Amino acid sequence: TKDNLIVIEDVDETIEWKILQKKKQQETKEKRRIRTKAAIKIQAWWRGTLVRRTLLHAALRAWIIQCWWRMTLLRVLEKKRQAALIAYATRERAVIKLQSLVRMWHVHWRYCQVLNAIYVIQGHWQCHNCQICAPLWGHCVVTATHLQFHIEIINS
Repeated sequence: TKDNLIVIEDVDETIEWKILQKKKQQETKEKRRIRTKAAIKIQAWWRGTLVRRTLLHAALRAWIIQCWWRMTLLRVLEKKRQAALIAYATRERAVIKLQSLVRMWHVHWRYCQVLNAIYVIQGHWQCHNCQICAPLWGHCVVTATHLQFHIEIINS
């Protein structure tokens, strides 16, 4: 009968089958372990790549900021130089103007001295009672440092 079927197994076959199953399980475990190790290595490599990429981006950003900061400092320095140059030029113009005014005042003062001397001489000649009054002839020479008058008595 089919229901009352008795199966007799060979113990050696069963042991071999169990050993074979254990080997397959061990091989499967070993393959899983190798795959896990490989996956861990791949993940570590990828994480390292991401970290290096992040560091590179951070370094590039820092470099960009440093370049911007240097340019900003150069602009500020250039503005300071420009302001110093303008201040220097303004002071120099003021000094030159003041020197010019002092020179002009000095020449004018000398001119007034000479003019007063001429007035004195003319006054003496007008008051002087002479029969032949000789006319006066004058010549003026102005230089940067002196004012010269030459007065000559012309005899007719």
